[in-house]
Amino acid sequence: MTIATFNVNSVRQRLDALIAWLGESKADIVCLQELKCEDHAFPRQAIEDAGYHLAVHGQKTFNGVAILSKFPIDDVLAGLPGDAEDQQARYLEAVISLPGRAIRVASIYLPNGNPLGSDKFPYKLGWMKRLHTHVQGLLLHEDPLILAGDYNVIPEDRDCRDPAAWTNDALAQPESRQAWRALTHLGLTEALRAISDDAGRYTFWDYQAGAWQRDNGIRIDHLLLSPQAADSLRGVRIDKHVRGREKPSDHVPVLAQFEFAAA
Repeated sequence: MTIATFNVNSVRQRLDALIAWLGESKADIVCLQELKCEDHAFPRQAIEDAGYHLAVHGQKTFNGVAILSKFPIDDVLAGLPGDAEDQQARYLEAVISLPGRAIRVASIYLPNGNPLGSDKFPYKLGWMKRLHTHVQGLLLHEDPLILAGDYNVIPEDRDCRDPAAWTNDALAQPESRQAWRALTHLGLTEALRAISDDAGRYTFWDYQAGAWQRDNGIRIDHLLLSPQAADSLRGVRIDKHVRGREKPSDHVPVLAQFEFAAA
């Protein structure tokens, strides 16, 4: 069982590349971010033809998240609870019915927070606080829970090639990292760090200044796991090669392998 997260940076513009990657990766469940389209404009038929059920929470031009699954999708929650006025499409949660048991999966596109000094940074921190509160409740179910997405947080300096370049960026602010740690301290396991302490494991390279060619990357795409999901984790990989293809997203997929026992 493979569960992946992938910020596609416009699903319609990169549909062919997405379909090709789905075919080669054979991922069972995929959490997509930054769809940049409304629900009705999502290329549903192409994804279904590739063998997936899907749930979509879209938004015109910006944001948007989706869950693709080779197994039935139930109990869909679109939008992060805690602020009825927040209309940004950044959170999608669903129960996936596997043979013998069910798991809960969320696709997350956490706010960027830049520029500092604007209202975007407090929105980021407020969103993370709401996520913290919601996850506290989810963990009470004691079921496998996978929170996968673009968190727009560089957890540590080893998660970027040039830490000094991010000193004044919302992705690496002490408040952002503190909120990240508070989330993990609920009892969540960060999938990649459960199997590797290596630096230089990146998931994003900017389109500017030859970042990809110089491997000037950062790691902001993560899978956080409840204890029940962490116990079933068997491996993690980053499909870095996808970034070198024609007209790529600036992010690459992160995939985690699990062996879920029947409930």
